[in-house]
Amino acid sequence: MTIIIRSAVRFGALAFSLAFATTSWAQALAPDLATFRQTYQELVEINTTLSAGNCTTAAQAMAKRLVDVGYPAADVQVITPPDFPKQGNLVAVLKGSMPARKAILLLAHIDVVEARREDWERDPFKLVEENGYFFARGASDDKAMAAAFVDSLVRYRKGGFRPERDIKLALTCGEETDSTFNGVRYLLANHRALIDAEFALNEGGRGTLDETGKRVLLGIQIGEKKYQDYKLETVSPGGHSARPDGDNAITRLSTGLVRLGAYQFPVSIGEVTREFFKQTAALSGGDVATDLNTLAQGNLDESAIGHIAARNPLWNAMMRTTCVATQIEGGHAPNALPQRVRANVNCRILPGEDAEAILRTLISVLADSSISVSLAEPPGPASPAPPLTAAVLGPARKVAAKLWPGVPVVPSLSTGATDGRFLNAAGLPTYGLSGMFIDPDGGGVHGLNERIRVRSLYEGRDFLYQVVKLYANGK
Repeated sequence: MTIIIRSAVRFGALAFSLAFATTSWAQALAPDLATFRQTYQELVEINTTLSAGNCTTAAQAMAKRLVDVGYPAADVQVITPPDFPKQGNLVAVLKGSMPARKAILLLAHIDVVEARREDWERDPFKLVEENGYFFARGASDDKAMAAAFVDSLVRYRKGGFRPERDIKLALTCGEETDSTFNGVRYLLANHRALIDAEFALNEGGRGTLDETGKRVLLGIQIGEKKYQDYKLETVSPGGHSARPDGDNAITRLSTGLVRLGAYQFPVSIGEVTREFFKQTAALSGGDVATDLNTLAQGNLDESAIGHIAARNPLWNAMMRTTCVATQIEGGHAPNALPQRVRANVNCRILPGEDAEAILRTLISVLADSSISVSLAEPPGPASPAPPLTAAVLGPARKVAAKLWPGVPVVPSLSTGATDGRFLNAAGLPTYGLSGMFIDPDGGGVHGLNERIRVRSLYEGRDFLYQVVKLYANGK
């Protein structure tokens, strides 16, 4: 059975000390912004990795913040599957005045990618503010958005805001490790009514900064590539390392991976990417604008493709399926020839392309029949891109124009994978929209020393607070 925690207080959620509210940063912030920073810091500093973390603890902490400002316990639930006691998910609702209107859903994941202290310059599970940035695992992905959503619900309650439609919140676990458990899939299967909505806001749409920190554009994600892992394996009889016989499993697999690393999948530019290139060209100049416009017009000129792919890895990934080796293991002793070697190849597949067809391409590119290739898991659900309507785009553009005059809101295809793929497949249109601007290198997301600009976090918080209000009362 499902364990439902209707009040974080009942489960003894961690009491949050306000002792650090007297520190210098808090003294410099307005009271409501200081409260948000406390929420953000608390969430970031709760380890929610699969290996050593606990999403349930994080969900309880955020639930307590909602209960403490007056949300009824029945409207704040931490739902924890019995088989995954550390994979708790927070679901909450601010009730609207017009129950007949379908809700909007605010979705963010609270689990994070693994991070080892010895690899980082700073402790990845301590929030550090330094040189205009916040550093920590989850500082951006996705605890920035999760904290902003919790903060918005707190502010709505304190300010007496009564939306026309329900505003639902889902902070879920397992987005980064969905092959083990995924909170969105669990809620869809077991508690659909708690998250059902007309549409959802999610990660995936971010703002882009240039090398100087200038805002270039604000993306709104419309659809995404498909995530698929493939398992590669090769075997050998092995033997004594002092008697190499020319058959080395590590060498064979490595040779195939080198071929894969040099391979480029064919280019296919969909409608959303053409529009993205068109609007980005208008913000660019010189040869970059020329090449982007060429591709936006459907002319797959090889020279333009090469220039754009080399200029920006994100633009390259928007044009084609990509497959990269992400893990490798093999050998059983330092003084023995390897008997078995395995590798994981992670593919991000363009919409409309088939995982089985990609498998056949991998086999062809590796060009070694001794390397077996298989799907690591069954392909995920087909996830159609949601329609970009005026009701969705209009409020985003209105608030963006107010906060960042002249910065366009541009539809984009996410080259990563989000929980939106499960919601879209289930008929719940989901859009990526954060209002948070990220450095050109991606801010270390999924890598070392993850960071987000302090300015970007605070501005994104304001953007989401305002745009959700418009959506909640929109016609």
